[in-house]
Formats: sequence, C-alpha cells, structure tokens
Amino acid sequence: MNVFSKFETELAVRPDDIDLYQHVHSTRYLDYVLAARFDQMDRCYHLPMTAFTAMGLGWYMAAAALQFKRPLGLGDRMVVRTWIEHFTETGCRVSFEIEKLPTGKRVCDGHCDYSLVTLQTGRATCLPEEIRAKYSV
Repeated sequence: MNVFSKFETELAVRPDDIDLYQHVHSTRYLDYVLAARFDQMDRCYHLPMTAFTAMGLGWYMAAAALQFKRPLGLGDRMVVRTWIEHFTETGCRVSFEIEKLPTGKRVCDGHCDYSLVTLQTGRATCLPEEIRAKYSV
C-alpha cells in the first residue's frame, strides 16, 4: 500500500460562509477542501490547475463523503489537511481533515473521489503516468 504526503492549508471563515443557524453551512466545507487542493496543487505538487487546463484536462468531483464533528463559526480559522488516499485508472481519492485553530480539534473529515476529464468532451480519461508520479510524493 502506498503512503502519500499530507499537505496543509490555513483558511478563515468568511461572513458569507455563515448560515441562518450562525455557523458555517455544510456546503462550505467542500469549498474549503477545494480551495486547499488548488493551493496545494500549485505549492506542494508544483502542478497547478492552470497546467491541467493548458493540457485540455480538468478534475471532476464524482463523489464526496463528509463527517461533521463540530461547527465552525464566524471569525474561526482552520487548517485543511489533504492527501491522496489511492489512485484509480482515471483519477484519485483525496482524503481530508479540517481542524479548528488554535485548538486543533477536528471539525470535519472525509474524502472526495475525482476523475480526470478532457475538457473538450467532459469524459473521463486515463490518468497519465507523469501526473500520477507528480502526485505520488
């Protein structure tokens, strides 16, 4: 079984993340994971999303599973930690943890399944070996 690196991105709750119950709306947690992944693709993997679009490729989220532990509120800061759990023929599973700062208490964790698609057709395509190698750190 392969073991892949975990990378971290710090983010803050924005006023527009708050719902009627005065905590972060559940859909925003996926936004936090996506923002962290875009940051980490560039900073940690040295393969930013712009490189994929230049190759005519994009990532499609095929499935997501989230487990909520405790809420985030206005003014809270968090660390979003992500890593590749495993590869498939056409993509990968990215697992994540979101922890509240400065306490380090888990607020949410889960995973997202991504497929690599060609932008022209929107259809899944085989994950090129050079991309798999870049992501296998």
